[in-house]
Amino acid sequence: MELIILSSLEKVFFDEKPSAEAFGGFSMLKNEKSSFQAAFCPENDGSVTAELCGELAKYSKAYIVKDVPVGNACSEDADDLYLRKTSGMYPDYLVPADGEIAVEAGKWYSIWVEVAPQSGFTGKDKLTVNVSHNVEGTVCGEVEIEVIDAELPRQELIYTNWYHSDCICNYYGIEPFSEEYWRINRNFIRTAVEHGMNCILTPVFTPPLDTKVGGERRTVQLVKIRHHGGKYYFDFKNLKKWMDMCRECGIEYFEISHFYTQWGAKHAPKIVALDRKGREKKIFGWFTRTSSKAYDDFLRQFAAAFISFVEREGVKDKCFLHVSDEPNDKQLKVYSRRAAFIAEIFPGFKVIDALSDFEFYEKGAVKNPIPCEDHITDFAGRVPELWTYYCCGQGHSYVPNRFMSMPSLRNRVLGVLLYKYDIKGFLQWGYNFYNSQYSIKAIDPYKVTDAGGSFPSGDSFVVYPADNGETYNSLRLKVFYDGFQDLKALRLLESKIGRDKVLELVDKDLFKPLTFMEYPHDAEWLYELREKVNQMIKEN
Repeated sequence: MELIILSSLEKVFFDEKPSAEAFGGFSMLKNEKSSFQAAFCPENDGSVTAELCGELAKYSKAYIVKDVPVGNACSEDADDLYLRKTSGMYPDYLVPADGEIAVEAGKWYSIWVEVAPQSGFTGKDKLTVNVSHNVEGTVCGEVEIEVIDAELPRQELIYTNWYHSDCICNYYGIEPFSEEYWRINRNFIRTAVEHGMNCILTPVFTPPLDTKVGGERRTVQLVKIRHHGGKYYFDFKNLKKWMDMCRECGIEYFEISHFYTQWGAKHAPKIVALDRKGREKKIFGWFTRTSSKAYDDFLRQFAAAFISFVEREGVKDKCFLHVSDEPNDKQLKVYSRRAAFIAEIFPGFKVIDALSDFEFYEKGAVKNPIPCEDHITDFAGRVPELWTYYCCGQGHSYVPNRFMSMPSLRNRVLGVLLYKYDIKGFLQWGYNFYNSQYSIKAIDPYKVTDAGGSFPSGDSFVVYPADNGETYNSLRLKVFYDGFQDLKALRLLESKIGRDKVLELVDKDLFKPLTFMEYPHDAEWLYELREKVNQMIKEN
């Protein structure tokens, strides 16, 4: 049986021997997580077990990388920085390598090893991976790891990956706000926080996102409403329970769901209320135009009650509001009116929206725009506290993204770019979107990874629902978090030698200065940069 030690930036396909050179080792700071892989190919069917040996073994976990079907690998305008552009089985999710693992002859597999000393170890040591086949015996590989006696600083970047609690209800067959709802959501949110998420999409109303016109998503509205005689009464108990749970998990910021529908702010979101007999009915939705005086009156009353609530909870300055997602230039007039209204009734709140037309900012329609990566040069240096985002549309021009068909370098390089551009926040729309496009139907993420053929696989989720309401992480989630750790390491080095010298280090020896569209397409470059940063931290 053949075994090769690889970095975490490689992807091991079952039908192809890895072409990357063997990975010898790496350094890390004592409070971060770092990963590598042991790829192996048995000559016989059977089963294997994985064992970690060495001083660092007690701080490490081993996972087997599992494949999922990719239908839509990339869009038509895709550039050439992809591993494959065809449908097939791609490596993606990680299952603990406990006990025996069934294997087939001639196929390549990968053991993913995550090392997390958490200040329990410093210095150098070798970590050995033993893979034992029930027929072929044991093969071994080792890496040398240096744990530097320094700690990454607290994450300053605000990061939200849109959280979809309705998809959790659909997958597990549970009711919103049941005991199981709170238990399972806590598990999913804890995983998100462990991988850098500190801001969460909060469904005060069912979010009007990726929903077919005239259709609807499962109601997960946190705020209960009663309506009588032109007056609205708001019950924030579930919202408080949500916020308490999120804060216990480590969430710091709350991204309040959009007050108008996606792509132009033409309608109100679905909002339900209870009548005097306790019956639930829709009071606003697709049948409500944004010019509706009734909806304006509702929002005024809601705003007053919501402001009182978040002030009591002490989170007013931790809340972000949305008007409408991704409006275009033809919708500027309508968006501007709605944005002005939201600013009027929610004074002092930050309003953020994903949009990439600079005119929206230039004309004052939005003070905190979130442009996509391929439009960021229009905004960089002109917008204070700039955010950025990517989604299904960023599969061209070499901009970073996390599609399953992309090399992991393209996922992780985002961290260095966030540092160079001094980005304050990052948004992605699919932490756990287990629906087809427009939420026409629910999907099984183990069988459908492209939202029913609509998006490149990997765009709509980075975490898998496991048994008993737990989660399986994707290798893409791990690599993405590595980018955040790179960002924090650069910030730490900046505190020691200054930003100018760090920027000089980042661009050193490059043919062109680093941009979202210009960076080396070689994983070795990124590892070498991080090693230089680590050693400079150690020296200083």
